[in-house]
Amino acid sequence: MARDSGQATVELVAALPALLLAGLVALQLLVTGYALTLADGAAEAGALALASGSPAARAARDALPGWAEDDVNVSIEGGRVTVRLQPPSPLPGVADRLAVTSSAAVRPK
Repeated sequence: MARDSGQATVELVAALPALLLAGLVALQLLVTGYALTLADGAAEAGALALASGSPAARAARDALPGWAEDDVNVSIEGGRVTVRLQPPSPLPGVADRLAVTSSAAVRPK
């Protein structure tokens, strides 16, 4: 029994990197889902502004929090407002690949 006294500690140290990686992946997926929710709201705000005759791109950008200011692209084609948002990530290449897009449209009068 004396030979097994440190086994649990060794197993914990060996499993710790896998646990940290799983936590990081889960957190990144949560942040990506949150970014999609924000993009949906921003696209809708832009479409509502477009319907009322206000600047749609400004309304879409104003609907987003401050951290998204440099990570958003708003495009307007006809009556459709499309918002592309990159979620925050510690790895820049990951954020670009996980970028979310949402759009909302206004019916022509």
